[in-house]
Amino acid sequence: MRLSNLINSLPPYHFANAKQKILDRQAAGVDVISLSMGDPDLPAPAAVVERLCAAMQSTENHRYPEYRGMRALHEAIAAWFEQRFGVQLTPEHDILPLLGSKEGLAYAATSVLNAGDIALVPDPYYPVYISGTTTPGAEPFLLPLREEQQYLPDLGNIPADVLARTRLIWLNYPNNPTAACADRAFFERVVDFARRHDIVIIHDMAYAEVYFDDFRPMSILQIPGARDVAVELHSLSKTYNMAGFRIGMLVGNPELVDAVGRLKSNIDSGIFRPIQYAAIEALQLPPSWLAERNVIYQRRRDILVEGCNALGMRAEKTRAGLYVWAHVPQGYTSRDFANWLFDQTGVFVTPGTNFGPAAKAMYAFL
Repeated sequence: MRLSNLINSLPPYHFANAKQKILDRQAAGVDVISLSMGDPDLPAPAAVVERLCAAMQSTENHRYPEYRGMRALHEAIAAWFEQRFGVQLTPEHDILPLLGSKEGLAYAATSVLNAGDIALVPDPYYPVYISGTTTPGAEPFLLPLREEQQYLPDLGNIPADVLARTRLIWLNYPNNPTAACADRAFFERVVDFARRHDIVIIHDMAYAEVYFDDFRPMSILQIPGARDVAVELHSLSKTYNMAGFRIGMLVGNPELVDAVGRLKSNIDSGIFRPIQYAAIEALQLPPSWLAERNVIYQRRRDILVEGCNALGMRAEKTRAGLYVWAHVPQGYTSRDFANWLFDQTGVFVTPGTNFGPAAKAMYAFL
């Protein structure tokens, strides 16, 4: 059978491979501790599960759902966004519920990029930024994220011929995998940069609600004029321990939100209604629920960071996000060390180079 050039060019997805390696070792009797990917092990809130089960009992919810989500879910997202970020979204035009934010990343890129275009991709990166770029035939141009620059891309050294073909820039703060955070000044610079060069910003903010102490990550849509050039993706997977529910949202520029909705409605039939009701319940939870959950992650962060530093693997206490980005021991590459650690201890971490050539550290999930 002849498969398409697209399929033949797609590499294996790292996290799917990681799952299989873990299953193989577990089948061999190894007690595996997986720190390799952001799959929360804490349960979804009880109220969310109860709302899901109640909605399952209604036969009306067993039919095809709305292509773009229930009006009540749009309104719940708008209310949550205003309460959290002080940004008003129009439920009808600025919001699109998603089957998890991952599909929104791919659909948004496909809605913007044509063959021969360029997308600016931070390095290290979440792998979907590359596949989302190459699927429509566009080319990635990597922007190295360096520790000495607080893992923020340098927008001032992009060649003019690259900028002339650039249609999109990917951003992700709090960052996966480095856990770096962007401040208002950076977001102001990148919004101005996008407006001057007619570039779309896709900001992946899946880790918006995992934060520590008094820090609160900001939305790029808090910047005046950002909605003219940007969309932002949020996920209930990390926010409310609902990874298996597959529910997220795309918000921001109404033209791109509508375009993604048109593409999506030609591919799937929307989100199962009981899951939409569960999402509404989650978005209405009090801030105290998040605060209690984040205390657990903060304790894990402290233990992991302190352990890494004690072993000579320099790591910083992050302000937000679900990851620790630790330097590997001298004499190892990140891949060699990850393989050694798994073989010797059953602890599975991800080598930094799985996220791009600029990555030299080890990635571990809290």
